[in-house]
Amino acid sequence: MAYQPEAELEKDLHTQLVNQGYKAVKIADYDALLANFKQQLNTFNEPKLNGQPLTDKEFNRILTLIEGKSIYDSAKILRDKLLIEREDGTQLYVELLNTKEWCKNLFQVTTQTTVTGKYTNRYDVTILINGLPLVQIELKRRGLDFKEAFNQIQRYRRHTFPGLYHFLQIFVVSNGVDTKYFSNSDYDIQFGFTFFWTDEKNELIMNLQDFASSFLKPCHLAKMISRYMVINDTDKVLMVMRPYQVYAVEALVKRATETNNNGFVWHTTGSGKTLTSFKAGQILADEESIKKVFFLVDRQDLDSQTIAEFNKFQKGSVDRTDKTEILIEQVKNPMKRFIVTTIQKMNNAIKSPKYAKIMEPYKQEHVVFIIDECHRSQFGDMRKEIDHHFQNAQYFGFTGTPRFVKNKSQDGRTTADLFEKCLHHYLIKDAIRDGNVLGFSVEYIRTFNAKIDENDQTKVKAINTDEVWHDERRLNLVADHILINHVRRSKSKGYCAMFAVDSITTLIKYYDVFKQTNQKLKIAGIYSYGQNEESDGTEEHSREALDRMIADYNKMYDTDFSTETWDRYFSDVSKKVKNAQIDILLVVKMFLTGFDSKPLNTLYVDKNMVYHDLLQAYSRTNRVEKATKPYGNIVCYRNLKKNTDEAIKLFSQTNSVNDVLMHSYEEYLAAFLTARNQLLEIAAKPEDVDNLEREEDQKEFIVAFKNMTKFLQKLQSFSDFKFDESQLQISEQTYEDFKSKYFKIVERVKREVEKESILHDIDFELELMHTDRINVSYIINLIANLTMDDKMSRDNEIRFIKQELDHASDPKLRLKVELIKNFLDKVAPTLQSNDSIIDAYNRYEAEMSEKELTEFAKQVEIKDTVLREQVATYEYSNLIEKRAIMDALSGTFLNKNKAIKAITSFIREFTEKYSA
Repeated sequence: MAYQPEAELEKDLHTQLVNQGYKAVKIADYDALLANFKQQLNTFNEPKLNGQPLTDKEFNRILTLIEGKSIYDSAKILRDKLLIEREDGTQLYVELLNTKEWCKNLFQVTTQTTVTGKYTNRYDVTILINGLPLVQIELKRRGLDFKEAFNQIQRYRRHTFPGLYHFLQIFVVSNGVDTKYFSNSDYDIQFGFTFFWTDEKNELIMNLQDFASSFLKPCHLAKMISRYMVINDTDKVLMVMRPYQVYAVEALVKRATETNNNGFVWHTTGSGKTLTSFKAGQILADEESIKKVFFLVDRQDLDSQTIAEFNKFQKGSVDRTDKTEILIEQVKNPMKRFIVTTIQKMNNAIKSPKYAKIMEPYKQEHVVFIIDECHRSQFGDMRKEIDHHFQNAQYFGFTGTPRFVKNKSQDGRTTADLFEKCLHHYLIKDAIRDGNVLGFSVEYIRTFNAKIDENDQTKVKAINTDEVWHDERRLNLVADHILINHVRRSKSKGYCAMFAVDSITTLIKYYDVFKQTNQKLKIAGIYSYGQNEESDGTEEHSREALDRMIADYNKMYDTDFSTETWDRYFSDVSKKVKNAQIDILLVVKMFLTGFDSKPLNTLYVDKNMVYHDLLQAYSRTNRVEKATKPYGNIVCYRNLKKNTDEAIKLFSQTNSVNDVLMHSYEEYLAAFLTARNQLLEIAAKPEDVDNLEREEDQKEFIVAFKNMTKFLQKLQSFSDFKFDESQLQISEQTYEDFKSKYFKIVERVKREVEKESILHDIDFELELMHTDRINVSYIINLIANLTMDDKMSRDNEIRFIKQELDHASDPKLRLKVELIKNFLDKVAPTLQSNDSIIDAYNRYEAEMSEKELTEFAKQVEIKDTVLREQVATYEYSNLIEKRAIMDALSGTFLNKNKAIKAITSFIREFTEKYSA
C-alpha cells in the first residue's frame, strides 16, 4: 500500500499514548462521556468527598453550572473551583483541573466517539483529563494535505461538539508526516494560528510519533493547558503559546528562581515578545521567594496598541497616566505582586524624597525587573539609578535585535554586558520558516552613476555627497519611481507604505515634490521638531513645515490637528497607517521601531542604516497578513546591499541570507513556468476545465491553479514585473479565464453539491492578483476604532466611513452598506467612551438579521422556524433542502415553485450578508 491508512495511523497513535501513561477508555457517545466524567470527577476529588461519591443530583448540579457555556467561559470554569451544595446541606468545592501539580491529573484516551448534533460526526482521537475532553486530534492518511483535518475540525465545531466538548482547549491535526496544534475558540479559527512544535533549539518536530512523544506526554500536556494558555479577556478568546515562547519562559523562570543572575531573551521582531515577557512576569509573581515583579516599558512605547495588547493578557494591567503616585499605591499594596509601569515612573519613584519611606524597604528585597525592548536609550541611562536602589534585584531583558560588539551601544556596551546570558533565542530565519513573520523582497534602485560609498571618507573627500543625495533632480527621480510603482505595490491600495529619509529637511523636500506631482495618493509626514532649533534665515522652521503638512492632512481627512495637538496627530496617523488609510507616510526615525501594522507592506528607503536600525526598520513590513502579502517589500534608493546582508547574517547567526531574503526574479519565473506546465497538463485550455467530470481531476486543477497564482504573486512583488505573455508563456486573458473556471467550481461546491464530496475538504481561499481595499474587514476595523470621547472627531470619522462605503465594490460589503450606515446613524452616537463598539455593532446586526428573517417569512408565508432551520443548514453545509421547504409551504404547485426561488435567493444572500 502506497500510504499508511488513516485507521492504522489512529491505531498507532492510540497505542503510543497508552504506552506513555494514558488509560484507554471506550467512549461510544455523549451519554458514555457523561458517565465517564462523573466517575473521573469522583476519583479526582476523592480527598474532598470524605468517602461519599457525588450523587446523581449533585452531579446534575455540577452539569448545570458548567454545561451550555461558551468556550471562553468554559476555559475560565476549567481553571476555577466549583462550589455546590451537597444533599446533606454541606458546601463542597469541586476541582476540575490541577493547574499547579500537572502530573496529578487523570489522563485517558479514546477513539471514534460518535456524537450527533446538526449532523452525526465521529471523532478520531480524544484526550480526556479528569474526564473532560480537553484535546481533540484529527488525522488524515499520509499523502493528504493535513489542512483537510483542520477543515474537518472546523465542521465539527459547527455541527457538533456539544456540552462538555466546549471544554476542548487544544486541537491537533496531522497526516503522520506533518503535525500542528492550535487553541479552541468561540470564533472562526484561522489556519495561520496553527503551530508546529519544536525542541529548545527551534528544530521542528513534525512527525506525529515524535510530536506525541514530546508534546502529548501527560505531564507536559497538562502543563501546556495550565500554564501556557492565555485567556484573552478583551477579545474573549483562548490563546496557546508557541514553542519558542514556552522555552523562553521556562528558561527565564529557572534562572530567576535558581540563581541570582540576570539574563535576556532574543526573539526576533514580530514574534510575540510582549506575550512571552508578560507570561514570564505572571509566573514569577506567584513565586513566594520574589517580593515584586516590575514589568518596565518605555513611555514612548505605551501607545494605544501596546495598552490593548497588555490588557488582553490581564485586564486593567496598565496605568497609562504619568502619575508616579499610582505606581507608589501599587507598590504599597501587598496583593499587587506584578506591576506594569514605565521606566520613567520607576525612576521618579526611587529618586523622589517623598517616596523614600515606601521604596526604602525594597532595597534588600528580592525583586525582578522585566524590561520589554531593553535597548531603548532611556533604560540605558536609568538602569544605573534603578540598579543602585534595588540591591537584590534581577534583570531580564527582551530584544529582537541584541547589541553585539559589531553594533554595540553608544557607551560601548553589548546586551551581554547589561544582562549577562542569552537564555533563549528565536531568530528571524526561524520565524520566517514557521510563518510567524514574512521574509523581505529587497530592491536596490540606482539613482545616479557615480560609485559613492558614503561611509568611505577616503573616496568622497572631493565629492559633496550631501549635495548629490539631495539634488532636486535626484529627489524628483526617486519620487517619480515611487509614484509609478506604488499602486501596483500596494495591490490597488489594499496596503500602505512608509518612506524613511535621512533628515527632517529631506522629508520636507520630498513632501513638497510629492505634493507638486501627485493628486491621487494620500501622503503624510511626521517628525518631532525642536522648539528652539537654529535657522539660517532662508528656510522655514521645521515646525512651520509640519503645520503645513498637518493642514493638508486636515483637508484630506476632515480633522482639526496642529503642532499644538501633536500627540493627537501622532495617534491619528498611527491609527490610519494600521488601517491602510494613508498611502505613504514620510518619516525620519519615528515609526521605524516597535510599530506594528499588518497592511504596511512596503518601506521605501533613502537613508543609510546599519545592523539593528536597518533590521528594525525593515521589520515594519513583515507582519503576516494574507496571501496577497507574501513578503515585506523594501525599495532602497541607496546601495544598502552590503549593510543589509551584514545585518541579516548578524541577526540570523548565519553566513547565508537566503532564508530571509526573497529569491531572484529568475528563480520565481522558473517556478511559475513549472507550475504553469503542471496546470496545462490537467487542462490545456480554460474550456477544458468543463470536461473534468471526476472530482479528483477537479481537485487537481484547483491545487495546480492556486500553485501557479502563488508564484505569480511573488513575481508581482518586483518593480519591473509586467504580465508579459512571451515571458510567462500564458496571456493575461487566459489566466483570467482559468480564474473564472476556478470560481465556477467553487460556486458549485458551495451551493449545489448535495452529497459527500472530496472537494469539501479543499481550502478554496484564493487571494488573487487584485484585492479590494474597501471590504468588510476594513470597514469593521474603522468602526472599532471610532473616537467615542470626542463628538467632532467621531462625526468626522463616521462621515469618512460613509464615504468609503459609497466607493465599495466588494460584493459582501455591498450587502451590508445600508445596515452599517443605519448603525452609524442610530446606534453609534448613543454609545459612551467605555462601551465596546464592536459588541454594540454585533448586537445591532443580530437584531436586524432577526427582524429581516421574520419579515421575509411573513412575505412568503412560511413559518420562521422552518426558514431559520434552512438558513442554519445552508450556513453549515451549503445545502438547501428544497423538498423540506416545499412541504412547509401551502398553496398551488406554481406558487410554491415561485416561493422556493425567492426563498433560495434569500437564504444565500442572507447568509452572505450576516455570516462572520
